[in-house]
Amino acid sequence: MKTALPEDIAEFSAVAAKRFVRFGGPQTALQAETEDTLRQDARTALSDLGAFDLDVRSSAEDLLAAAVLCQAAGATALPYPLVDELLAIDGARLALVNPEAPRIDHGDLPGDWIAADLDGTRYQVQPSSRTTAKLGPFLVPATLGQPDGRVPAADIDLHLNLGSWRILGAVQQALDITRRHVADRMQFGKPLAEFQAVRFTVADASVAARGLSELAKYTISRTDSTPAQVRSADALILRLKAADTARQVLRTAHQLLGALGFCDESDVSVLDRHTQSLIRLPVSSEVLAMRLTSGVAGGQFETLFSGPVSA
Repeated sequence: MKTALPEDIAEFSAVAAKRFVRFGGPQTALQAETEDTLRQDARTALSDLGAFDLDVRSSAEDLLAAAVLCQAAGATALPYPLVDELLAIDGARLALVNPEAPRIDHGDLPGDWIAADLDGTRYQVQPSSRTTAKLGPFLVPATLGQPDGRVPAADIDLHLNLGSWRILGAVQQALDITRRHVADRMQFGKPLAEFQAVRFTVADASVAARGLSELAKYTISRTDSTPAQVRSADALILRLKAADTARQVLRTAHQLLGALGFCDESDVSVLDRHTQSLIRLPVSSEVLAMRLTSGVAGGQFETLFSGPVSA
């Protein structure tokens, strides 16, 4: 099976990656925690790439372009709510929230917001001010109004899907940093990469990251060709896989970088802290898994070999 991205999409991905590296990467994201103007500069970088001209709801090609754009943003910890703005409704950014504890990443930015839960219930939302949290430094607690209509299920699925691509970018970047570190770091007269335990650990993380990449491409390739219920299950499965893979790869990166991995001088630390909001929100992996359980009995969960699974 050929899983390579189309040539024009691959070129767009490379251009986006170069633009975000020029913007500054994780260290600029670190600065953005205290310098708000950098987040507006990040939006300018996205606008330069034509990000907000993409029609992710109607064009399969634009959706794939948005996916690789989110991947590049994740790899550089771009400090801007790209997914939320790509799926804006009437000019208001769309945030996925847990109604029991609503929080919005970058919710303090100027502009309107709309919130929705995973069931598609829509809420008017009032973000508050930022906290001093280190994990998810741009997360803002929010107050929800009464339910106010519905958000299309397709928008919820796209939000989960594009957020997973952003996680993928962070995972791949953390793995690349780790590979370079174990190749360069000398221990007992030889590189860390020469120790068998290190090789096995990096290999396991690499397989997990590669699996996430293939699942992300497979999922987005069939967004328009599957029934709505199956598409929703696909989006949940991808987000669950993305969150679990991120935990594994980031844990491996911290272990192999040692104390350096927990210092913000290391890009791994910044990538980890800035990706936690996507890993943990809008709900935990356990809740995502429970939502999938009912889908198996309902025939919404497909395998690669047998079609829908029945109870």
